[in-house]
Parts: sequence; structure tokens; C-alpha cells
Amino acid sequence: MVHEYRDRVYIRKDVILKLSEYGELNQSKLMSYCGLNNVKHKGIIDDMVEKDLIVRFEEPWGNKTIIKYKVSEKGRAIFQEILEPYEALFPRGEAEQKK
Repeated sequence: MVHEYRDRVYIRKDVILKLSEYGELNQSKLMSYCGLNNVKHKGIIDDMVEKDLIVRFEEPWGNKTIIKYKVSEKGRAIFQEILEPYEALFPRGEAEQKK
């Protein structure tokens, strides 16, 4: 089984892309749809919240509280101005193609 390393830039882009696509997602769906490990990658998500790229909010569900995320306006702008052009310049898999 081949495990492909994904740079943090692409993880951030994937998170913003999925949240843009779905509007908002709970934490487990976001991690699942982006192919992330909750323990390993939660720091990236928390960092994105801290930098106001995505918004974290809580929603009551019965006697539980669900953590949800959505893209902020700043996140949308960063995505369009930086992340999309970055991937156009440095497409994923480029390192594999050079081998």
C-alpha cells in the first residue's frame, strides 16, 4: 500500500475546497472527506480557525454539542488569491513525476 505525503498547503486547500462545496461540515465529516486523521491533523484545522481561514462553531444536538466548520470570507479570498495559483504552479504529484 502506497501512502502519499500531502503537503500542508494542499491539506489547507482541500479543507477550504470541501467546506466551500458543502457549505458547512461537522468535524468527523470534514476529516473524512479530506482524508485526514483527527489526532494527526487537528492542529492544522485549529491553526486555520485561529488564522480566520475557517470558522468553528458549536451546534446543540440533543444532549450533545456538535462541532462544525465553514469557510470564512478571508478563507475564500486566500483560496482564490494564493492556494489555487500555488497548485497551478506546483501541481500535486510533481515530485512523483520527476522520479
